[in-house]
Amino acid sequence: MIKQPAIQVNSEIGTLREVLLHRPGAEIENITPDTMERLLFDDIPFLKNAQAEHDAFADLLRERGAEVVYIEQLLAECLQSADTRIAFIKRYLEEHHYTTGTVAQEMQKYLQTLSVKDLVQTIYAGIRRDALDLKHTSLDEVAGTAAEDPFLMDPLPNAYFTRDPQASIGNGMTINHMTYAARQPESLITEFVMAHHPRFSQRVPIWLDRNQDNRIEGGDELVLNEHTLAIGISQRTSSKAVQTLAEHLFASPDSQIDTIMAVEIPHNHAMMHLDTVFTMVNTDQFTVFPGIMDDAGKMNINLLRANNQGEVVLEHRDNLKRTLLEVLNLDDLDLIETGNGDPINAAREQWNDGSNNLAIAPGEVVTYDRNYISIQLMREHGITVHEIKSSELSRGRGGARCMSQPLWRDELN
Repeated sequence: MIKQPAIQVNSEIGTLREVLLHRPGAEIENITPDTMERLLFDDIPFLKNAQAEHDAFADLLRERGAEVVYIEQLLAECLQSADTRIAFIKRYLEEHHYTTGTVAQEMQKYLQTLSVKDLVQTIYAGIRRDALDLKHTSLDEVAGTAAEDPFLMDPLPNAYFTRDPQASIGNGMTINHMTYAARQPESLITEFVMAHHPRFSQRVPIWLDRNQDNRIEGGDELVLNEHTLAIGISQRTSSKAVQTLAEHLFASPDSQIDTIMAVEIPHNHAMMHLDTVFTMVNTDQFTVFPGIMDDAGKMNINLLRANNQGEVVLEHRDNLKRTLLEVLNLDDLDLIETGNGDPINAAREQWNDGSNNLAIAPGEVVTYDRNYISIQLMREHGITVHEIKSSELSRGRGGARCMSQPLWRDELN
């Protein structure tokens, strides 16, 4: 059993005490119109304003009682060890397919000469081709599409969405095999922090690691209570990953999870994760984008449970509200529709993360100010709403939940 756990997340709504963030940095300014698509952006945020908005978000969380922990600071603390730094650089280059040859050797030399602070900044910002004096010793320096790319190693502009590379569940964590190459290095950072930082090392069971083939991302992983997860089968999370995670969680003596509610949502960029269309905001209240279900509330849902032999058993369901009542043992619940269910307002506000609310306590959420119809509706339903600015942060297609990874929540009474 776990002694002195470093993580405790047994709900989506317990009072938030510790949260993992990444402050946007130079990586944002290293997006170009030519690289936006592969870096998964629809627009280029203005960094100065994005940082101001993010700082205000972090300050609000602190004011409400949460310790804000920055993943980049944790990585820097890990890399103070020379051995860990060498191992990290080697793995990071391998993940970018720099294993042999002149370019790989020069990249390794370059990274090893940097201070820890500059190394961490470079990991996020990427490595421009002109940072190294390669002297045209490699064919891809003079011919082909690689020669036209200003970056030898891409930036990580999605990193301020700290929800996705990992997911805190109970006292453990999944470290995720992310779908797109643009984001996969982010979970390598998590892997090193969990393995080497004294705050977490040997104190966090890993329910599913990133070194497997099935894609899964934290925006699809919602902890409904200490026994129940909701997981989206989506553009970013596969059914095979959900099945594998269920097998691992049900078999582990350190896990309390015995039910997984697998919810299939449309597989597209507008609804990339379950939390972009569905979030828990109170013990019996949820926000939901109505476009994920038909007029009767029907959709494709499967419950995964363990039988007496420890095998995973599937039970099909088709109604979101009835399934939530069943797994949470409630008599009734309140589904609050994004944009008040209006087909135009709901679609617009969902695109701008009107469904992506971060609960910081039962019935208390943080959300983007631009989704004013959804905000007013939540307030009418008794939810306390804290609004944050969203002019630049929202351009990355993620809201307050996407930008935060809880590390510790109070247990619910």
